[in-house]
Amino acid sequence: MEKEIYLAAGCFWGAEHYLKQLDGVVFTETGYANGHTQHPTYEEVYTDTTGFAETVHVRYNPQRISLKYLLEMYFRSIDPTSLNRQGADEGTRYRTGIYYTDADDRPMAEYVMEQEASRCSAPLQVELLPLSSFYRAEEYHQDYLAHTPGGYCHLPSSLFEEARRQRDTDTIQKNDRYALVLRQMQSLAEGETDEVALMANMAALLHDTFGHWWTGFYRVLGDQLVLGPFQGPLACMRIAYGQGVCGTAWQRQRTVIVPDVERFEGHIACSSESRSEIVVPVWREGSIVAVLDIDSRQLAAFDDCDRYWLEQIVG
Repeated sequence: MEKEIYLAAGCFWGAEHYLKQLDGVVFTETGYANGHTQHPTYEEVYTDTTGFAETVHVRYNPQRISLKYLLEMYFRSIDPTSLNRQGADEGTRYRTGIYYTDADDRPMAEYVMEQEASRCSAPLQVELLPLSSFYRAEEYHQDYLAHTPGGYCHLPSSLFEEARRQRDTDTIQKNDRYALVLRQMQSLAEGETDEVALMANMAALLHDTFGHWWTGFYRVLGDQLVLGPFQGPLACMRIAYGQGVCGTAWQRQRTVIVPDVERFEGHIACSSESRSEIVVPVWREGSIVAVLDIDSRQLAAFDDCDRYWLEQIVG
């Protein structure tokens, strides 16, 4: 399961060479993003009249590197307060930006940008937009620094070395723990037909393994979600369809990840201790029959690694 993101970080020669060093990044290509012409050439983009930004298309394995960590590393390679300029390169084609193809990635990007903004003395000049267009750059721009040793780059070589040493150890360790939980649940589920018993053990196993604030299930009964087996403090007993994170996941029929519950419109605050949340629908014969709800005291505790494994475990 791979994910993708498009990152504008100034001259794309150095940006691509930097990003491809990160463990978990499986593919990079340089190109031109979010302009207003079709099939632009480098010479056309260079005039700053096409609206395109030099951009790196990144595909990554979320079981090796989270979007949060990837974006944090991206910010280490740019001056986020500089408008249309990185290093000695100046012009709108060198603007910085995060362009996403999955709208579910936006909340995490917003969270990382807010964290970065809190450390800066000037406003961020980094765009956060859906990808509207992308054209692969000419072949000589691909892996330019790998093919041109000593070629121009606005980034220091020490940054490349640092990227090669970096690993998202939290995601890798989480991946290993989920794999163990899946094997344990497969063993527990063998021959067991009572779904409440399975939910109870799954909630306990996940809660003990990861130490989250609240772990449990809400079962679909009519037009409401009703509290089921859980681990943690007292919780809301009924949630309406489309309400809160749980009701929204039921309505959207997909997993919902919320990096900061205070920013989620309509969040149901059962406890001020809860800071971030993930809700995974439970399916049976084409219908949602329950949701798995996990809350953490930490902001941005959940990502696509959690999504992948929890969907496997719930399945």
